[in-house]
Amino acid sequence: MSVITLSRVRKSFGAKTVLQGVDLEIGEGEMVGLIGASGSGKSTLIRLICGLERMDRDTDGRIALFGKDTQINGRFSEHSEALRRDVGVIFQQFNLISRLALLTNVLAGRLGRIPRWRGSLGLFPRQDKIKALQALERVGMIEQAHQRASTLSGGQQQRGAIARVLTQEARLILADEPIASLDPASAKLVMSTLREINRQDRTTVIVSLHQIDHAFEHCDRIIALKGGEVIHNGPTDDITPADIADLYGVETGSLDLIKARPAKPAAPAPGRPGNGLDHQDDLAARSAATL
Repeated sequence: MSVITLSRVRKSFGAKTVLQGVDLEIGEGEMVGLIGASGSGKSTLIRLICGLERMDRDTDGRIALFGKDTQINGRFSEHSEALRRDVGVIFQQFNLISRLALLTNVLAGRLGRIPRWRGSLGLFPRQDKIKALQALERVGMIEQAHQRASTLSGGQQQRGAIARVLTQEARLILADEPIASLDPASAKLVMSTLREINRQDRTTVIVSLHQIDHAFEHCDRIIALKGGEVIHNGPTDDITPADIADLYGVETGSLDLIKARPAKPAAPAPGRPGNGLDHQDDLAARSAATL
């Protein structure tokens, strides 16, 4: 099934054209690396897909998610709001509320799934609290559940943001330079976590990266943007040193080493951890003190 379809998508800011007639199709379960120099249109493309930006209205452009139109010629469709509930976005700057506990931040992923009055009062159902704790456990952050977000490191906050989209039960994850401000160890952990979610849950993941080594290691497909146009769209193994030189204006002699990715696991582990009833009761009890 096609998760994302873009046809003739064009975006300008004033007199500057950022995207020029982009056509793309991305299927279910893909993990796609979006690469390109600064200003090439990567972040704008992600913002268009998730509905934070409108495309230009003077072209016959179209964006569809899960087979339903979200934008047509710069106008949001009747399906756009409902479809956004299935799209999780991870930003470079984490977007956690620093004064709140990590668990409370993660529960924000359920806001599109509950009545607004419940969200306004912070009255999340017990099952939602369990989902949030299971997500934190999955990303290795269960022990920090009740810490204020401001006390966490950058890598921990980004894993909290990943837990939030897991709690949201997003079918599509868009990550806009999620490791740009992280140290190498934290960057590797964040990318490995996204790849695990992609493989185990068959969640489609689109990740914008400047670190091409991580794109080659974790993504099966690379889409490269230059000047607002797609100049490469295909399997990771097909990209060449000449493509990278054209994209960034620099020569690279280590592309083969970068692309020497570890073998894929034979099969993903079934299900998600922590789904037993006794364990759910334990997680619910852990949340009761603050929620």
